Formats: sequence, C-alpha cells, structure tokens
Amino acid sequence: MAPSVKPFGVTMSNLFKHFFAVCIFLCGLWGHIVMPCALAGSSKHVRVLIMQELPSLTLKVSGAYQIHDARSHEVVCRGRDIKGTVTQGKGKILLGAKSYDTDRIILRASDNNVIINGKHFRGDALIIRKEDNTLSVVNYIGLEDYVKGVLYHEVSHYWPQEALKAQAVASRTFALYQMQENAAKDFDVTCDFYSQMYGGRAAERYRTSFAVEFTKGEALSYGGKIFPAYFHATCAGHTEDASLLWNTTVPSLRGVVCGFCKDSPHFKWHYVVSLKELERVLKKAGYAFTHITAITEQGRDISGRVTYVRIAAGQERSADIAAKDLRSLIGPKLLRSTNFTVSLSGDDAVFRGFGWGHGVGLCQWGAYFMAKEGYTYQEILSFYYPGSELALAKED
Repeated sequence: MAPSVKPFGVTMSNLFKHFFAVCIFLCGLWGHIVMPCALAGSSKHVRVLIMQELPSLTLKVSGAYQIHDARSHEVVCRGRDIKGTVTQGKGKILLGAKSYDTDRIILRASDNNVIINGKHFRGDALIIRKEDNTLSVVNYIGLEDYVKGVLYHEVSHYWPQEALKAQAVASRTFALYQMQENAAKDFDVTCDFYSQMYGGRAAERYRTSFAVEFTKGEALSYGGKIFPAYFHATCAGHTEDASLLWNTTVPSLRGVVCGFCKDSPHFKWHYVVSLKELERVLKKAGYAFTHITAITEQGRDISGRVTYVRIAAGQERSADIAAKDLRSLIGPKLLRSTNFTVSLSGDDAVFRGFGWGHGVGLCQWGAYFMAKEGYTYQEILSFYYPGSELALAKED
C-alpha cells in the first residue's frame, strides 16, 4: 500500500511526475540547485580504513610506483613492479629489504591499482605503524570511485536503476558527512557495516557504476547543510527517528510510514538463543545474571520498535537494557532489528521480529519496490528523507 503522502504530491499524473523529476535532475546538472559552500568538495579523497591490527601484510604493484613519507611528504622511493611483505620493527616500517624511518608511508601506483593481501584497490594506500606494533591500512580514494566500491555490497547490482541511483546518492552523502566530521582523524569511514560496506575495485559492477556516474556529485542536504544519510535493509512499515538512536535532530531523519517493503525477504524473522548463551553475553557486558527467569519488552516508540527490555533473574534481581544495546550485544546480524517480541521457551529465548537494520533513513527494499512501481530516484530520496534537497557537491 502506498503512503498517504507521495513525493512531489499525489495529484500529479505519472507522466508529469517523471517530467518534473527530469527537470530537477537537469537543473542539478546546470548547477541551478547547488548549495553554495553547503556540501563538502567532491574532489576530495575519502579515507577508508580497510585493514587494522595486522602483524604484517603483502603488497603488489605492477608498473611504476612511488613511496612517500606521510609525515614529511617526501618521496623516499621510486621503482617498478613491487611485490613484498610489509612488517614493522625497531620503530620502522619494513618493506622487503628496505626500511623506512617513519610510522606512516603512502604507496602510490601509476596504474591506480594497489593489491593488498590479495585485494585490489584504486587510489593510494597509507600504511600506519601503530604504537602496539601492528599495521593499519587506509585507502585514499576519490569519492566517486569509493561509492562504486560500496554499492555492490549494499544492494544487488541487478536491482532497478532508480533504486541503485537512490543508494548511490545516499552513500555519497553519508561519505561526505563523515569526511566533514572526521577530518582530524586518520580515516573517515571503515569498510564494514559500522560505516558502509566497501570492497574496493573488485566490488565494481557495470550497473552500479552506471548509477554512480549518472548521479555524479549529487548529495542530500537539509537547510543547506549535509547530513548523515543513513540507510538500512528493511524498515518493516515505519522508518526510525534518528534522534532516538544518535545525537542528531535533522528533520529529514525523523522517520516516515513506509508501505513499500512488505514483500521484502527480511520483513519477518525469528532468532532463538539459549539462556546460557544470553547470560554469557550479558555477563561480558557487566550484567551478572546466573539464571534468567523472564524477559519482557518495556515500551515501544512511534515506529513500533522496542525501547527497553527488562531481564529478570527471580523476583528480586532485574535490569532494564536499551533494546538497541541488547541488539548490539547479541549481534545485529542475529537480532536483526529492535522491532520484536520475546518470550521464553524452556531453556531458550525466542525473538520474533520485523525488518532488518537500525531503521533510519532509506529503506533499501522499500526503494527497490518503489523503483519497480516506477518512482524515480529523486522521488525515492524525497520520500525517505523528507524535506531534504538534492544538490551537487561543490568542487574545491
């Protein structure tokens, strides 16, 4: 069932809606809707933490390369066809038989392809020797190439193009926001589901790359400011208010009623965990339960998601745990959302729930079904991020 309010108005005919959406896109290309100084420069590089806490790693470059001291910015080595192991020792970074008296080097390949531990990456590789004598790797990559390396891992490349375009804009916006927020850190984003899934060059596909190119530079803003365009797999009827999870009050992230994702394969789920395992997990987090006797939901928010869970051991001992924290402790891939009911069955806790993910922002399966119904990516974004504006990121 469609929502009560459609993007760009319910009185428009399908033909006019698509004509209007095309006009918006063309205006974007001509620069008529660029927010002056509002969006981070799209020419900047995204710094992606792709590996960490490694004792060593392998590098391979075919063709010319340069190695820079990231502290002094000096070129400390030039060569061709490198293949070797990177380690650390005595305050240095060791690459094969060569050593570099610094705690961070940048490897730059002329063919824009660096192979690290067998994985292909565009851009440069910053290798950092940490104080605990481990190595971390940060991939410096252009924004558009970064988004190309993300989409395949976030949505299927077989999905409708309008859904892929919507995801491309959301992923680009999220990256730009993180670049802005983490400028003083060693990296902007990680390569896992805590930021965005990123697979480097090997994750690029024709259809997802087409969506990135088609929306090149486009990002979302509210009130002239970029915001974290969160997304998730399936909202199961209502997206979440971001202010209930994180320190953000952007109106575009307050949540909407969604009638599009009801046929998602992730709409319903269940998970069974033994009480002993649950007690072990809770004990690790500081909750010392030796015998759980009851688990009950303690309230729901406007989206239907559980706010707190009360866990009791007998009649005298209990604790209220935020549902989002319980999900994190058990594992977000196991407890797929906080929209659940829970009951005890023998020695097990049985969770039955709806949706997958935190629920904030773009519902990916909702976007899929909206695209199947003929909605444009501009309409999809306007629906899941109400009040947002689609703009071109200002070039530096």
